[in-house]
Amino acid sequence: MENDRLLDCLAADFARLREVAELDRTGAVPTCPGWTVADLARHVGMVYLHKTLAMREGAEPEVWPPADLPDEEPLALLDRAYADLRAEFDARDPGEPAGSWYKPDQSVGFWIRRMAHETVIHRIDAELGASQRVAPVPDDLAVDGIDELLKVFVAYSVGEWGDYFDEVLAGSPGRSYAIRTEGAAWRARSGPGEFTVEDGDDPRADVTVIGPPTAVLRWVWNRESDPGAVTVEGAREAVGELRRCIVIATQ
Repeated sequence: MENDRLLDCLAADFARLREVAELDRTGAVPTCPGWTVADLARHVGMVYLHKTLAMREGAEPEVWPPADLPDEEPLALLDRAYADLRAEFDARDPGEPAGSWYKPDQSVGFWIRRMAHETVIHRIDAELGASQRVAPVPDDLAVDGIDELLKVFVAYSVGEWGDYFDEVLAGSPGRSYAIRTEGAAWRARSGPGEFTVEDGDDPRADVTVIGPPTAVLRWVWNRESDPGAVTVEGAREAVGELRRCIVIATQ
């Protein structure tokens, strides 16, 4: 996706998140156990501030959070942090260097993409927590979000921090996965110390996950897809392996 498009999506999803957070700050967020909507708003604000500093200082802050942040009212913190984040994006070229945990892309553009997807997923969390209708995710953003999760989170994390996945993958017999949605498909393979992802279909995959872009995005992020929106076929153990890898990679 183009950076301008990602920024437009970020703005729209932030506005929706902010709107919903005003409706029910005390609502329990089912997809973030133990959090209220206010807790979610605080979390998103703190993420925005953290990534703004990563761009300004060239590296993600090692000491976090600042001592005064827990005392700030959640929605005020969210508003302030979003304003700072957008100001930083507006002041920089996407190709400029910026520190990130993802070694292949140390650029401002990485954070534009990451914050667009951080926001849409937490916008869904806020809607669920406030018992509001979950607004559709634009197809291009949903497809890009699936791609980011599979490649940037899961495949990269297994390659970079493989020890965290040993409990799941050390005894894996080696499995194949096909994730399909409108206009896009991915094939993944897992095994001891391995999780790889490529573009394209695998008609012989052990597990297939098929559905519309928004539904598949919500499924891979474990965000309560509507019943019947996603078709998952394959052995329970193989599906569970994929799920557990995703959970570890996104913690």
